[in-house]
Amino acid sequence: CRENILKTAKALVEDTKLLVSGAASSQDKLAQAAQSSANTITQLAEVVKLGAASLGSDDPETQVVLINAIKDVAKALSDLIGATKGAASKPADDPSMYQLKGAAKVMVTNVTSLLKTVKAVEDEATRGTRALEATIEYIKQELTVFQSSEVPEKASSPEESIRMTKGITMATAKAVAAGNSCRQEDVIATANLSRKAVADMLTACKQASYHPDVSEEVRERALRFGTECTLGYLELLEHVLLV
Repeated sequence: CRENILKTAKALVEDTKLLVSGAASSQDKLAQAAQSSANTITQLAEVVKLGAASLGSDDPETQVVLINAIKDVAKALSDLIGATKGAASKPADDPSMYQLKGAAKVMVTNVTSLLKTVKAVEDEATRGTRALEATIEYIKQELTVFQSSEVPEKASSPEESIRMTKGITMATAKAVAAGNSCRQEDVIATANLSRKAVADMLTACKQASYHPDVSEEVRERALRFGTECTLGYLELLEHVLLV
């Protein structure tokens, strides 16, 4: 399946270029670029799923790594289309144009990450380290979203935020164990668990910080500690990767 994935990913990169340039062109060209990218990401998802299936059910953690990689690309494409919509017909120095360039950069980063993951899947000696690298990049992107001024769609209770920190504790123990064992399968499992644990914590923390009963001072503290927790966890993963 590898050749099909590479070919389809290359087509998606071309669609990305058309999307970015489409912001400064006609609505028709922009619509065509958006439709083309939507079709290509659907095709890419299918070939990646076939690739994951071809690994066999004996290696579910590596299958999850591949599925996570295509999910990251799809999310980046969705953000890019949103940024393109916001930048359409705007002057070159408009802030929305900078957001568009940033979204395009994330998109290319995630496609590159997918291709590296696909290549690493065939080499058992690098599967774990590649999964960890992809997770570190994913967490950094999630942290950027967390630190943005965007208000979450819904608020949640502080208790929910506290509950989500338990996942960080479990993932930390798993990361330490993986660093001690250095087994590729342990490192892959750590990478997959870490993605979910940190993403869930960041979402719950931001939603809780915007609870109606939370003051501005407490909100700032909660957001600061959410950031510090994530940076500390990233440092831990970097150490595991080094080991």
